[in-house]
Amino acid sequence: WKTYLGRPETDKYRFAALGTLGNALRFGAGRSEEALPVLEANLALLRRYWSDDEQVILAAQHNIANCLEDVGRCDEALVLLREVYARRVATLGVSHERTILCGSNLVASMLSLKLWDEAKSLGRDHLLPVARQSLGADHDETLKINYRLAAALADNPERTRDDLLE
Repeated sequence: WKTYLGRPETDKYRFAALGTLGNALRFGAGRSEEALPVLEANLALLRRYWSDDEQVILAAQHNIANCLEDVGRCDEALVLLREVYARRVATLGVSHERTILCGSNLVASMLSLKLWDEAKSLGRDHLLPVARQSLGADHDETLKINYRLAAALADNPERTRDDLLE
């Protein structure tokens, strides 16, 4: 990061180094609290200088949402993930792999907040059929959605016998 710090804000290497630093803090060092302001600064740069690349901005927002979850700010993460998922659907369509991945993360976020019915609805009615068709039944993300749907059904304290049989 220090190598690129002196470069102009519009320099693509500086922007890439900032994102890499944020991800390294979050994933490599397990320091999500420190990663969050770095990822937010990266998003601010993207919005300022690369606002025409919506997919890159959505990826940065998705990263921030995941980091918010890491630090226990799950309500904020859910709001951001809903926005990102809606934009992915609008720009890429429901069957795009990035949209499905984002939807799967949204289901996981709903589960962490015990929003069982919403997680079940999104997973079963929207994501799973599309993931099976677009990615295949054995794709890693399809299997994750299956797992998350099972959790939404089984972990719900108000589950029914039919839920468990599903």
